[in-house]
Amino acid sequence: MRADYAELRSRIRALTEGEDDPVALMATLACEIHHADDRFDWTGFYRVVAPGLLKIGPYQGGHGCLTIPFARGVCGAAARTGQVQIVPDVEAFPGHIACSASTRSEIVLPVRDGTGQLIAVLDIDSDRPAAFDETDAEGLSAILSDVFGRLRRDPAEPD
Repeated sequence: MRADYAELRSRIRALTEGEDDPVALMATLACEIHHADDRFDWTGFYRVVAPGLLKIGPYQGGHGCLTIPFARGVCGAAARTGQVQIVPDVEAFPGHIACSASTRSEIVLPVRDGTGQLIAVLDIDSDRPAAFDETDAEGLSAILSDVFGRLRRDPAEPD
C-alpha cells in the first residue's frame, strides 16, 4: 500500500492540533508515517542537538544510528544542504552510513520550525531499491511544514 498523502496530512493535522512539544510531534509523525506505507522500513527523526550534529529522536523500526554528523551520510547531507535527499541506491551514495544492512533506498527531509531554523531531519529507509520519488518528497514536505512550521523557538532558550 502506498501512502495517501492527502489523507495522512489530514489525519496528522487532527492528531497534532494544539501540540507544541517537538518530541511529542516527532513521535506521532514517526508512527503515523511509518504505518501509512509498506515501503517504509524505518521512519524517524534525527534532531539537531549541537552545531553540525544530529542525534536519534523518535522513530519506528529497528535500531538506528545514535549520532550523525552533518558531514556524513544522507541525513548529514540533508541537514548540511537544507535540501531533500532522494537516494535510489544507498550503496551508490558517497559516505552512506549503513545503520541497517537491509536498507536499499532512502529519503531524508529537512525539518524547520516556524522561524526557518533547522531542528531535525526526517529519515525514511526502504528495503526496496528506488522506493522514493518527488511525490513522496512533496507529500512529506507538506506534512512537515504543517506540523513544525507553526512552532516558534522561545527567545529565552539558549542557542
